[in-house]
Amino acid sequence: MLPHEKELVERLKNRPFALIGINTDTDLDAFKERCKKENVSWRNSWQGSTSGPLSRAWGIRGYPTIYVLDHKGVIRYQGVRGEDMDKAVDRLLSELDAEKAPGPK
Repeated sequence: MLPHEKELVERLKNRPFALIGINTDTDLDAFKERCKKENVSWRNSWQGSTSGPLSRAWGIRGYPTIYVLDHKGVIRYQGVRGEDMDKAVDRLLSELDAEKAPGPK
């Protein structure tokens, strides 16, 4: 998924968008090295296992799990990948643009 995530981050670099990764690898040094090698530029939280605190708090049962949240922090899409994830993010950005636009609503 890294190539797609990089593309998404680059495409939306001037938009109100953030990608946050939650990593469950057990080896912190290997995780850091992979992020460096792959030029991962977005925030990541290393959990140390699939039963880390965020995985437990969010009830994660499969990996990868993808949530797309709106600007208010509400989960609007779950499990979307690839083109479907792009469409979900673009929809939310369009909604935000419309909300910020002057004039009647």
